[in-house]
Amino acid sequence: MRMNRVVAAAPIDEIRAAESRLAGLALRTPLIRLHAPDATAEIYLKLENLQPVGAFKIRSVGNILKSTDPEKLRCGVYTASSGNSGYALAWLARRLGVSATIYMPETAPAGKCALIRRMGAPVRVVPYADWWDIICNHGVAGESAMYVDAVCDPAAIAGNATIGLEILQDLPSVDTIVVPFGGGGVSSGIASAVQALKPDTRVFAAECETSTALKSAFEAGRIVEVEHRPSFISGIGATSVLPEMWPLLQQLLDGSIVTSLESVADAIRVLFESNRVVAEAAGATALAAALSLTANGPVVCVITGGNIDKADMIEILQGRVPGATFLNQN
Repeated sequence: MRMNRVVAAAPIDEIRAAESRLAGLALRTPLIRLHAPDATAEIYLKLENLQPVGAFKIRSVGNILKSTDPEKLRCGVYTASSGNSGYALAWLARRLGVSATIYMPETAPAGKCALIRRMGAPVRVVPYADWWDIICNHGVAGESAMYVDAVCDPAAIAGNATIGLEILQDLPSVDTIVVPFGGGGVSSGIASAVQALKPDTRVFAAECETSTALKSAFEAGRIVEVEHRPSFISGIGATSVLPEMWPLLQQLLDGSIVTSLESVADAIRVLFESNRVVAEAAGATALAAALSLTANGPVVCVITGGNIDKADMIEILQGRVPGATFLNQN
């Protein structure tokens, strides 16, 4: 049963409240300059891959749990995740003494499933279409536990917006921020902070050619169904933009930049070789997009996560795209 809700930009007072709630849970991650010698723009990296769970999701999930009446958590919590939201929920639930269950698509990386199980949370693997239905319907009918919506929940957006606060504090001259696009929770959160404090800064989403739901919606002026092709990029990509998020994304974002699988693999390699940063493919999509962007000032790429499968990382460092025959001999 679909639950319609209105999703709005996070007010600045809610963002600052989230910042206080997350103290001691989420790190204030560093913002560092990209050292790649052939980068034509002034690019900085917001390293959310250094969070305790290896991804920004600790901010969204953490703010949801910390702003919820503990009595509502007694029956447990659950979420639908391709990896990072589930890992964050499992990590936080264990700290708070709450049971957690994670629904994951059959396309989820085995490494992320293993991380979640090691945190003590059961993983229920379901077909991709069923998993997407859970996200669209904001839960599973009949579940007594509380569904944790790391995309559409206002507390999730406010938690994500703390990334924007930190960027603006550390680099007030930022011209452009590029954010990987999955459901839109992190991009709209960051853009909420930007809109409140520095509205002349542009915020772009980054997508891959394997799923262009947001780019296609911007071009059509409405939500459209697109093909979602499985690839080594597991943390982003869907068949459509969530209806609840579409008005907010139209309001806050300056567009979507689509990159290729090859350019994302290149970005992962550049991050490792230039700055010794380990990024998962979804996180590196921001840099892949930024390298194709023209900007008048500093560009910040949000490296949203670092939970990459070791086998994929090895292939990429050897000049290959996982699951493809592409070779980079540069």
